[in-house]
Amino acid sequence: MAKILLAEDEEVLRMLVVDTLEDEGHDIDEACDGEEALELIKQNDYDLILLDYMMPIYTGLEVIQQVRQMPDKKHVKIMMLSAKSQQADQQRVLDAGADYFMAKPYSPLELVQRIEAILHGEDA
Repeated sequence: MAKILLAEDEEVLRMLVVDTLEDEGHDIDEACDGEEALELIKQNDYDLILLDYMMPIYTGLEVIQQVRQMPDKKHVKIMMLSAKSQQADQQRVLDAGADYFMAKPYSPLELVQRIEAILHGEDA
């Protein structure tokens, strides 16, 4: 079981992902914007952080940049989930410090497979 943060402002999508990951046995925290995500990250140790790119207050990109400045959080794996799937967007996300990028739309099964690979140290 992994401790995962999902930061996603679209409530229906957030509920779908949370339900899917909880069914796989993971412990999931939810944030609906970048500010809430940062507060949870400061208070908890996560195995994986899933971030939407376009969120209110702080974007996923801004959250990544702030997390990578936190000495005790530099190790955490981060996956960006985004409809902004152009190569330049993906490169910007990876350059900011994300470990993985997954384009929307995605299937819940595909997301679970990627997460399991990440958590088991495989190349996702």
